[in-house]
Amino acid sequence: MLPLIINLVNICSLLVTTMTETYLPIELKDFEDKLDQFIDKYHTMKNENSSLKIRQETLVQEKAQLLEKTTLARTR
Repeated sequence: MLPLIINLVNICSLLVTTMTETYLPIELKDFEDKLDQFIDKYHTMKNENSSLKIRQETLVQEKAQLLEKTTLARTR
């Protein structure tokens, strides 16, 4: 669903930017600005989500290593 929204946003943005600035009503310019903000926020959140997934995987691996070390220490 999100890729569909992004495509729609990109199409709307293209339509808005192909018009000259002098013919853009204020509402349309505001809409374009909001779309740009939305796209920027989407990219920021997508990057943050990727970073969090990588961090989570790292923590899961560290936990597994610590559990293994704890088990080894208890058996000695």
